[in-house]
Amino acid sequence: MNQLLDRRQMLSWTGGAALASLASGLASPSTAYADSDRKANAIRFCLNTSTIRGQKLPIDQEVDIAAKAGYQGIEPWISKIQDYKDSGKSLHDLGKRIADYGLKVESAIGFANWIVDDPEKRKAGLEQAKREMDMLVQIGGTRMAAPPAGATKGDKIDLLEIAKRYHALLEVGDETGIVPELELWGFSVNLSRVGEVAMVVAEADHPNACMMPDVFHIYKGGSSFNSLREVSGHVIPVFHMNDYPADPPRDQINDSYRVFPGDGIAPLKSMIQTLVSNDFAGVFSLELFNASYWKRDPLEVAKEGLDKMKAVVQEATA
Repeated sequence: MNQLLDRRQMLSWTGGAALASLASGLASPSTAYADSDRKANAIRFCLNTSTIRGQKLPIDQEVDIAAKAGYQGIEPWISKIQDYKDSGKSLHDLGKRIADYGLKVESAIGFANWIVDDPEKRKAGLEQAKREMDMLVQIGGTRMAAPPAGATKGDKIDLLEIAKRYHALLEVGDETGIVPELELWGFSVNLSRVGEVAMVVAEADHPNACMMPDVFHIYKGGSSFNSLREVSGHVIPVFHMNDYPADPPRDQINDSYRVFPGDGIAPLKSMIQTLVSNDFAGVFSLELFNASYWKRDPLEVAKEGLDKMKAVVQEATA
């Protein structure tokens, strides 16, 4: 409405007419659709280099492939960054190469033991995380996956205790400028379900606390994809995108069976719609470990993966 209604004007209307007019003034279907389109268009696409890991390329060549395939971002493995540094090459030069392509280092994959029970091992894990974060900063990174590495077997750790340990890792991130993303691992004793990860993020009591879900891991861990309805998109900066087949069954499936988005049975359309409705406007990062893809040309694999990611997002948000 262009001007405020005074009390007598409001009282002169029937209740139904007033409510209808107010509702149309506050929001309309076209506004809702436009907002959905805006969030969908804000989604970015990233290549997790595990997808072409079997081709055994150095990280600078992986960067070249991500750019040539048309991705907006790259998610390298810390081990590849370390190899590049150990070869005597400049991480700053690598960062410039990435930036010159117009790519962003959206995240990175490391396995520091920040979560484990043993205090000395946990201390060493935090020190490792800091070293890895320092390298990541040099190539322009701002986030790094924080999976429950070292605690995938054995006893379940109390979630409130995990929250304290995640808070400590977040404080290391404060020192370096890197945000650790709490990663769900469906095969793990700890942090295998969406609700567990969400609770730790909530209880970590830190403004940068966030989570990294994964299509395959949600399925493997036994969570319903409907659980994402309860999670704000604002705490999911990066979402690992993939798909899985009907066979083998959940209790036997492993990472090697991941397939391109849309080539499996995952409910990607409804999942993406849920994410967008919850204000997700982050990054879908293609993370696959399929040996059949590793036998193919890496650029061809990267392009096909990007095309199929875009297709499932387009279908979900059309």
